[in-house]
Amino acid sequence: MEDGLCSNGNVSESSGNDQSHRVIDIYPLSCYYFGSKEAAPFKDETLADRVQRMKSNYAAHGLRTSVEAVILVELFKHPHVLLLQVRNSIFKLPGGRLRPGESDIDGLRRKLSKKLSANGSGDETAWQVGECLGMWWRPDFETLLYPYLPPNVKRPKECTKLFLVRLPVSQKFIVPKTLKLLAVPLCQIHENHKTYGPIISGVPQLLSKFSFNIIES
Repeated sequence: MEDGLCSNGNVSESSGNDQSHRVIDIYPLSCYYFGSKEAAPFKDETLADRVQRMKSNYAAHGLRTSVEAVILVELFKHPHVLLLQVRNSIFKLPGGRLRPGESDIDGLRRKLSKKLSANGSGDETAWQVGECLGMWWRPDFETLLYPYLPPNVKRPKECTKLFLVRLPVSQKFIVPKTLKLLAVPLCQIHENHKTYGPIISGVPQLLSKFSFNIIES
């Protein structure tokens, strides 16, 4: 797979123009079980430390690719997206950095199992990873991510890809104690850059091509 390609491999959601793939079935939040598990402590690093770590990884492996999941549930008749909250302040979509040579889909499934499954192996969870919704680029180590790659940037440092992940009617979410898994309404995150950052606040626009089919329990 070439760097930067928003590839789904053999995932059926992205094939053809079947309009059924433009409908997302959303189940009530009450259909899901939420628990906690032990977790390794966070890396306590400054921004300068993080930049230095990114530079070292780039020198060793090249472009850093991250994959993140957009997972929807229903609450109060409104679509909510599942977000991880770090230290009661930072919000993230579930996911993380790919290993060298790892595919987008395999890497996202591994990260989701690590963050959201009981034992981290994902054996009890068949993550249904759908189409790639969009890509964000970091032109340089110190700059923010942008929803496009500037034509003058020939060697971007990071690419973050967002994938739609469809949930079954019931599932267990077991989250490390150092994180909180929250259901946040789309209307709350829409263009709310200050609280949720540019990627999360742009999710409602990425979902605008879909229709939501809210299934009552």
